Amino acid sequence: MPLRNTADHYGSLAKLLHWSIMLLILVQFFLAESADDLPDGIEKLKILSRHKSIGMLVLALAVVRIGWKIANRGLPAPVGSGILKKTAAAGHGLLYLLILLQPLTGWAMSSAANFPVTFFGWFQFPALVGANPELHERLADVHEALFWVLAAVAALHAAAALYHHFVLKDGVLRRMSPFGRRRA
Repeated sequence: MPLRNTADHYGSLAKLLHWSIMLLILVQFFLAESADDLPDGIEKLKILSRHKSIGMLVLALAVVRIGWKIANRGLPAPVGSGILKKTAAAGHGLLYLLILLQPLTGWAMSSAANFPVTFFGWFQFPALVGANPELHERLADVHEALFWVLAAVAALHAAAALYHHFVLKDGVLRRMSPFGRRRA
């Protein structure tokens, strides 16, 4: 499987980044939910520290994904009518924006609470904002709301891929399939 995109399939790097980000976001949801269920203490802090580290990894992978998308010529040809192309472009743009905003709001939220954000204990990121309990509360609400918007947009993205595959039968889903270039 080629590293770069071809005229009809995404390359292995684009697929790796796409599916890795998706899986890490799912892990993030489960980490956040499990932390919410715990009382304040060391176990909760460990889970939240892991959640922050993975969030920063998602941010880094998203930046790489966007950079790769911009730099990589030979992108798969658009599929569908004009309205489908415009809707897909808007949906992808919104997904990228949400995937960037989610970890950034988490980072700012931790900064406002005066909690460090580290990368798996290897190094600490600088605070984005100063300590501010009121800002922390607002950012916590924004961070949670953005997650649910991201989840809804991602669900629509998956539904659109399934629609292309099962109704339109146009090969859109196979272009990003992690299983290579199988034909249906």
